Amino acid sequence: VIIYGDLPKNKENVIYLSNHQCTVDWIIADMLAIRQNALGHVRYVLKDGLKWLPLYGWYFSQHGGVYVKRSAKFNEKEMREKLRAQMKAETPMYLVIFPEGTRYNPEIPKVIADSQSFAEKEGLAILKHVLTPRVKATHVAIDTMKDYLDAVYDVTVAYEGTVDHKGQRKLAPSMTEFLCKECPRVHIFIDRIELKDIPEEQIYMRRWLHERFEIKDKLLIEFYDAKDSKRRNKFPGKSVHSKLSLKKTLPSLLFLGGLTASMLLTESGRKLYVKTWIYGTLIGCLWVSIKP
Repeated sequence: VIIYGDLPKNKENVIYLSNHQCTVDWIIADMLAIRQNALGHVRYVLKDGLKWLPLYGWYFSQHGGVYVKRSAKFNEKEMREKLRAQMKAETPMYLVIFPEGTRYNPEIPKVIADSQSFAEKEGLAILKHVLTPRVKATHVAIDTMKDYLDAVYDVTVAYEGTVDHKGQRKLAPSMTEFLCKECPRVHIFIDRIELKDIPEEQIYMRRWLHERFEIKDKLLIEFYDAKDSKRRNKFPGKSVHSKLSLKKTLPSLLFLGGLTASMLLTESGRKLYVKTWIYGTLIGCLWVSIKP
């Protein structure tokens, strides 16, 4: 894990804005949060369909995650109420938002072309390595929690080994590929932004957010397309190879591994494990359909 920019050592109440390429992006947020002792504070703004994930859909909702629908179906009131409830409970906030709304996938050029066409139509800069960001969820989150937040983290992520032999960008690693070390390094650029530097009105925030994604695009152009091969596969500026101590990772590994093993090694434990997945999923789906 190679980190660029400024990642505060202490945990803060923040909104985390990032480019989106694959499911590993969720884990990147965890990687940064654990370095600030804020791992249990991570919450996500998720597309509505993910609430039907077995067990996890219910868990994300109960943990303070926010499910949103796109475009005209976006429920601003519902999102504000969820965030206000978290603030009222004085819940630590590390809210992850992917403003692109979907993953950047070089194997689906139509999505990229449509995004670029929309930007051109709206008089916005056309982006190459990221999609045109959507502002609604970001605006609602910042506007609702502006007196509760310490900062916004603007995060740009690039995975090494995602360029083919022709120099063209490839699909970002899947979770399995990432965990099996087929991606040797992940590069993370962090820019901490004060709330006072972000426009409040949505029309101006939209322009600000697009400008932030222009900066991301330039960083990624440098990473993937730099004419000087020595400058590729890294972001400009100083970097730190960030390693975690065993005391941050070993306790949870032993606890979860021991708990799972103890269940799977006995017949009654295995039955409980299966029933938890089946009945937990059914109850969870019922719950989020009533109270997302």
